[in-house]
Amino acid sequence: MSKEYVGQGRTRQKQITRERILNSAQEFMQQGRDFTLEEVAEQAGVSRATIYRYFPNSEILAAESALNVNTESCESIYQYAKASTRKQTLLNIQDYFNRLALDHEPAFRKYLSVLLNTTELSENRGARRPKTLQLALDDAQLNLSKEDLKNLKNIASVLMGIEPMIVTKDVCGLDNEQSMKLLQWGFEMMLNAIINQNKKTADR
Repeated sequence: MSKEYVGQGRTRQKQITRERILNSAQEFMQQGRDFTLEEVAEQAGVSRATIYRYFPNSEILAAESALNVNTESCESIYQYAKASTRKQTLLNIQDYFNRLALDHEPAFRKYLSVLLNTTELSENRGARRPKTLQLALDDAQLNLSKEDLKNLKNIASVLMGIEPMIVTKDVCGLDNEQSMKLLQWGFEMMLNAIINQNKKTADR
């Protein structure tokens, strides 16, 4: 329910409201206080009906609020990641999200466990990854179709964040450093193939 609500119409205004709710929840957390959705709604200046559209329960709000403190905006991440080559910029974005996942691994794992135990989800998870990648791809001017660019953005998102870290560590038995290197290797091999294909197309 709430996923669709955020995704439809007046997106910018809804995002502002969502951030206001998260900020209000963070104020409670900084004081070491538990909270109800009703208390956060009052603090944020929104109605009870509104907050329930964004966050179905206080556990999800608390978990996401904790993560939101530690994550920069998509624009800031992109500016931080910018490098002399398109490939290195994309690799820097991957490095940022993978290091973020490892630096705050317990919080990310808790967030996933909360999501898995609820029947309702808030706004699309992982939105910062594809949005940041989109900024980089818009500037990269790769000679790819719209469909291929969309696929590149999505598969790149799969190779960064807490989810691939869980696979490399829990399933493959790798440590943090090995996980970082493996995911970078996979992304780099994919980018090399795309860049080489671009060169072949340009030479024709």
